[in-house]
Amino acid sequence: MNKMMRTALLSTSLLVLPFAAQAGNLAEVCPSPIRMADTGIEGMGQLRDAFGPFSEEFEAVTGIELAMYSLSNRTAAGNALQFDDVELVFAGPSEFVLFSQHQDMDILFSIERPHYGSSFFVKSASPYQSLADLKGQKIALKDVGSTSGHIFPSQMLVDAGLDISRDLDVVMAGDARIAALVNDDVVALGGGNRDIEKIKQLDPRGDYRVLAKSGKLPGDPIVMRSTLPTACKEGLKTTLSQHSERLWEALIATERNQDKFLNRDSFMSFDITPADYEIVRQAYQAAGIALR
Repeated sequence: MNKMMRTALLSTSLLVLPFAAQAGNLAEVCPSPIRMADTGIEGMGQLRDAFGPFSEEFEAVTGIELAMYSLSNRTAAGNALQFDDVELVFAGPSEFVLFSQHQDMDILFSIERPHYGSSFFVKSASPYQSLADLKGQKIALKDVGSTSGHIFPSQMLVDAGLDISRDLDVVMAGDARIAALVNDDVVALGGGNRDIEKIKQLDPRGDYRVLAKSGKLPGDPIVMRSTLPTACKEGLKTTLSQHSERLWEALIATERNQDKFLNRDSFMSFDITPADYEIVRQAYQAAGIALR
């Protein structure tokens, strides 16, 4: 082996060994079990059904048990992180911004969706050609606090020069939002980009168009509680990223997660940072919606 090759190998080993050592000692720097909650799931049974294979793979690659922790809502999730009742929370973009109001939060990884954004839909025969044209009209949004179905559509309306409380009759229609547009109960629907698929399912012969569309929104983050030791947080991120393909396959192995993630062209990313969610905070501010 020549001197240059030995030097290259030595340099590589110096880079790799700290990470390998860190990954191998996770059980020494992290709590066990690590408790994880999901803000979109209530009940232990549903949690196990959704994350059973993922928790098994998590333990296989880290050597630490991943225990499910049931929560009733996102407020409870924020409190659980703040008071060290859980180590990880599967959250949405708005929830991450809400949690980080009270303490610095780190992200383990995120589930990125290439098509994740907000759109306004109208019937093709509609006279409205811009969001500003909706002034004085009745429109439907999704649920209060929904990132793509409330927060960003609200910002889009404000950016179009509309006063949401005075210029529009806004109905928070939830799951009924699709039918509201199809049945002409509203003239426009603001929701996720992929709501167009639900519109076409309900009204396959109807003709609809996109009135306005946002840019891509940041994905769903897995939030780590701020008081976890730095060595634990960094070790988890390094170890999980090294086994991301195995973990992703385990995550989407269940029916619930396959429908939520795989069918939306999603992928696991370890590159996103808290700064990427600043646009969500700005959307709340622009729309005049309190973070709570």
